[in-house]
Amino acid sequence: MDEMKYARLTEVLGRWKAEIVESLLEAEGIDAELVQDSLSHTFYIHAFAPVQIFVPKEKIVRARELVKDLEDVLQKEDEDEEENYE
Repeated sequence: MDEMKYARLTEVLGRWKAEIVESLLEAEGIDAELVQDSLSHTFYIHAFAPVQIFVPKEKIVRARELVKDLEDVLQKEDEDEEENYE
């Protein structure tokens, strides 16, 4: 059996979040594969169903850096929004 060529990068809640991460990675030249439970692909797609994101093993370190940067930006935006509501 061949060794797996992809490694799990992360898991996010919501297909929309997974697609944002996928777009970021692909813009940086990193292929991304999204894996979601098949039950959530029926007639009704749950907005916050977990989606796993896989990338090629040889690019996992760079992908982690990019995802961390994205998480930092999103966290900062959340904090700014909270300050605006106070």
